Amino acid sequence: MIRIHWLVIGVSVALAAQDSKPVTFNRDIAPIMFRSCAMCHRPGEAAPFSLLTYSDAKKHARQIADVTRSRAMPPWLPEPQQLKFADEMRLAQAGIDLIQRWVEQGALEGDTKDLPAPPKFVEGWQLGKPDLVLTAKKPLELSPQRTDTYWNFIFPVPITETRWVKAIEIRPGDKRYVHHANILVDRSSASRKREAEPGAGFGGMEIRIESQVFDPDSHLLFWKPGTVPYVEPEGMALRLDKGTDLILNTHLQPSGKPEVIQPSIGLYFTPQAATKLPMLLQLENDVQLDIPPGRKDFLVTDEFTLPVDVDLMAIYPHAHYLGKDIQAFATLPDGTKKTLIHIPHWNLNWQAVYRYTQPVRLPKGTKVSLRYTYDNSDENPLNPNQPPARVVGGNRSRDEMCHLWLQVLPVNFDAALGDPRMALQEALARHNVEKNPGDFEAHYNLAAMLQAKDKLDAAIGEYELAVRLRPEDAAANNALGAALVAAGHPDRGAGYLRTALKARPDYFDAHYNLGFALAGQDDFEGASQQFTLALQLQPDDANVEANLGTALAQMGRFPEAKSHFERALQIDPNQAIAKENLEALRKEVSPY
Repeated sequence: MIRIHWLVIGVSVALAAQDSKPVTFNRDIAPIMFRSCAMCHRPGEAAPFSLLTYSDAKKHARQIADVTRSRAMPPWLPEPQQLKFADEMRLAQAGIDLIQRWVEQGALEGDTKDLPAPPKFVEGWQLGKPDLVLTAKKPLELSPQRTDTYWNFIFPVPITETRWVKAIEIRPGDKRYVHHANILVDRSSASRKREAEPGAGFGGMEIRIESQVFDPDSHLLFWKPGTVPYVEPEGMALRLDKGTDLILNTHLQPSGKPEVIQPSIGLYFTPQAATKLPMLLQLENDVQLDIPPGRKDFLVTDEFTLPVDVDLMAIYPHAHYLGKDIQAFATLPDGTKKTLIHIPHWNLNWQAVYRYTQPVRLPKGTKVSLRYTYDNSDENPLNPNQPPARVVGGNRSRDEMCHLWLQVLPVNFDAALGDPRMALQEALARHNVEKNPGDFEAHYNLAAMLQAKDKLDAAIGEYELAVRLRPEDAAANNALGAALVAAGHPDRGAGYLRTALKARPDYFDAHYNLGFALAGQDDFEGASQQFTLALQLQPDDANVEANLGTALAQMGRFPEAKSHFERALQIDPNQAIAKENLEALRKEVSPY
């Protein structure tokens, strides 16, 4: 007992003596600055001042103490939890306390021999020279007015065949004015129609990419100050096809004077095609967002039950300036509850994608829940309305959002048993329809899933609901028209297809589908006209050439038909319709 007593006293005395030593920059603070601050606080980066030297740090000592004590810096929003995130930037409490003592003791420099070597940073492209660099065709002249700007730059990808991307590095322009940016993949080039001038880009805080085929979003491609470029795990490369555009959605913060922003994107290819197909699931409940002025604790929830086993790879919560407390958790089939993320003090200015150090297995039947609280009072320093005003869901920064993206990788993917992502997409669409019968996209997506499963009558019903919600929508009218043609109702389908073309005269799919609808009514002249218009939009489409040839042959215009069949086979030697009809034509009309 005596030995234990004296040993305890001895330890206490030793610790007390250590605590009495003055804290110095060179020995104690520089390692913290170099590890946790310098990635942004250095020349050429987004932070307003450097922290690479003692003189730099001393100038801002009191400010450093304040922002680290409040945990405003380094900007890491999630609370500590059992499921760990990669690249966590949170300062340990011991480091925060050390900074406080350093400032309280006069911010001493200390002995130069205690100063560690300064960190080394890769200048230019962080992953080395990219295989392909894309630069915005036209820079954006950022207005000097002090309001946030959201701008989308379009990057056509100049490839002639499918390529696989293992990493994308975003260089957003002058980092002092770019708050964050993320990339969306547009495989149909539909976003170009939003540009007032080709190459100029277009405005919008959050955009959606239209697709006519099942091709769910798969990767979280995100940049913010301090971001380390992410190399995809083996087997999870991103597919890029000929004709694909990358859309860089940027949040810009004006400086008070005109600035020029011209971002670039570096692509790093791999010869290995993807063998693992992740998918982005979006939970949201914007329809619940109707926040009265003065309300401090407005709650929005959503929950979704997984229809298949998945591994959760990453998570991305999103709200606007009224967001206060952001939670997401998973309840497993056995009742076990796991916190996926908890941000008790949300700040839109420091939103981020969070990747788990290890995939989180979520078995079939797991319920994923979000629980977001909003503060619309004048006590919220980020409230864009002073005095507070009613706020609803919407795409403007003064509106609100309740979104949660989960990057999941289906487990035990077996092509013979069907694509499990389709089960996820269908379940999510059904969930959204039940939650909000006025959700146009949910009806449209559910219809597409049903059509893919050959449940054509059910699909037509969902497409009809989507068209009732947006009567002039080109994509919905085209899909409904095509489904009616496939179901043997070409006369009904033609009307919807004409509506689609009225809304979008250069809509390739609608011209092509209307050609089928007219052919189904024996109007081969009208069909040939529509196939010709489709061919003008996509001159190298073998299927259009083949069907145009068939319509011409039905009218007895055999020489023209023959040339289109031959052209189809030049494009695609295996085009079955052209091959079969050309052979029949040669037998029936031997001179040709």
